Amino acid sequence: MSISLQPVRVATGYDEDGLLVFSDDYLVAVLVLLTDRHGEEAGKWFLETGYGRLNRPHHPIFADLNAAQGYIVDRL
Repeated sequence: MSISLQPVRVATGYDEDGLLVFSDDYLVAVLVLLTDRHGEEAGKWFLETGYGRLNRPHHPIFADLNAAQGYIVDRL
């Protein structure tokens, strides 16, 4: 399985840099890059929302984009 990423600006109010995550042409998740507003978490990726198998009550934070992609692929 492969996923593709598309840069997007996300209107969260402060964390704007994001990525749409697609699998087989389906939107499966939105990732957001955390800003300095998040202190030690700044520069990490947050699962803003997930769809299908990624729709869970807990939205994890990932140390880097590779970790986020691995998490997504493992759950799809």
